[in-house]
Amino acid sequence: MMYRGMGVPDNDPRVELAWKGIQDLLVTNGDETYCQPCVSPVWDTGLSGLAMAEAASGPDATRPKETREKLQRSMDWLRKRQILNVKGDWAINCPDVRPGGWAFQYENDYYPDVDDTAVVGMLLNREDPDGNKEAISRAREWIVGMQSTNGGWGAFDIDNDLDALNHIPFADHGALLDPPTADVSARCVSFLCELGFPEDRPVIERGLDYLRREQEPEGCWFGRWGTNYIYGTWSVLCALNIAGVPHDDPAVLRAVEWLESVQREDGGWGEDCASYEGATPGEYDKSLPTQTAWAVLGLMAVGRRETPVVKRGVSYLVAQQNGQGEWEEQPYNAVGFPKVFYLRYHGYKQFFPLMALSRFRNLGLSNSGRVEHGF
Repeated sequence: MMYRGMGVPDNDPRVELAWKGIQDLLVTNGDETYCQPCVSPVWDTGLSGLAMAEAASGPDATRPKETREKLQRSMDWLRKRQILNVKGDWAINCPDVRPGGWAFQYENDYYPDVDDTAVVGMLLNREDPDGNKEAISRAREWIVGMQSTNGGWGAFDIDNDLDALNHIPFADHGALLDPPTADVSARCVSFLCELGFPEDRPVIERGLDYLRREQEPEGCWFGRWGTNYIYGTWSVLCALNIAGVPHDDPAVLRAVEWLESVQREDGGWGEDCASYEGATPGEYDKSLPTQTAWAVLGLMAVGRRETPVVKRGVSYLVAQQNGQGEWEEQPYNAVGFPKVFYLRYHGYKQFFPLMALSRFRNLGLSNSGRVEHGF
């Protein structure tokens, strides 16, 4: 049977594979069915691993055997998914850089991103730097090679910032590009600082200069991949801390003042996705566990663990935990394309409150009281 101008038949293996992929993304909840844009196993595994590690650590902590085994299984799984032999579109601007990143999804070797790579790299480095040495080295090499000329990092590409493309007729969502952003750049700075290679310091300094330039007049930072300015500000404060920027640095003080100013009466924080469309940064009609955790983590990163603001945030998180040890949150907490397409990461409401409460406990038990991590 011939097909002229009609594409390919329904039984073509490529069509069947694409259709199966769509079916796998469908979620049915009773009378509601929706299609996820994608799944996020690498990202979720990295974040849940970091939260588990924080919860099972601290001064004089004895890590349960079950936790050690589960974290080891997660790291084994992640190492197998590191992209070491495929050069994607990112290589057009840095052809001599070897692959070494991780993708957000199960199978997307041509489009790894530095955000996932930094998060996975930090987990591998904190838990077993010797056993993960080669994976960490390749991740470091790739992230250093992916720095844009302005000192920042985009998620997937280098110098992908030709803004004119967002104004052509079919660019209706205004997000055709992948320019450097504060949240992604902060994660890369944090990862490189945690590794501590002296030869990376010029790369880190260029990243810090970029972050200083990107601070908003209010004192916050934009969050491209999480909602929104609370996410960006937490990310950058963690990076500034691990990079050795003093906690009384003017940029830090302005960010702290902003976070404290948008705390809600119940002790929590919340932010509306409308902040991507000009609404006031850091405001919403309710507090949310995810954004409260980000704010608390950001403030603790720069030495505010003992402040009433942080303690009220921690009290909010404790009060919101249910009998099963979980937190509930319905609003969107992340973004695919600002102004157009928002996301709800179901794991965020568990990962981040657990991390925040665990770090609050650990800092209270620590003699130094200083956060030694960049995330």
